[in-house]
Amino acid sequence: MPRSVNSVASRARRKRIMKQAKGYFGRRKNVWTVAKNAVEKGMLYSFRDRKNKKRTFRGLWIQRINAGARLHGMSYSQFIGKLKANNVDLNRKVLADLAMNHPDAFKAIVEKVK
Repeated sequence: MPRSVNSVASRARRKRIMKQAKGYFGRRKNVWTVAKNAVEKGMLYSFRDRKNKKRTFRGLWIQRINAGARLHGMSYSQFIGKLKANNVDLNRKVLADLAMNHPDAFKAIVEKVK
């Protein structure tokens, strides 16, 4: 009895990977083995960097809040400590946006917690 091979599923699997490799440079976009490795590696990077993006943005927000707080004579740590003490529940994303785009509102928050 001949060996049964599900070529429909195999073709679909290859087609899906090749579709994901669209836009890659050189053989990475059109040679199956190279494209498969490139897509797998790309998926690993994307998984890792979705986590790293959160870290990076938190750092950026902290820098922006620190710059805004220092304009009003406070360090970042003093500012955050006083926010917690005064039960002001604003997250770093919102505070950074206020510090950068709405300096008057940020100044009002700083004056409230001083």
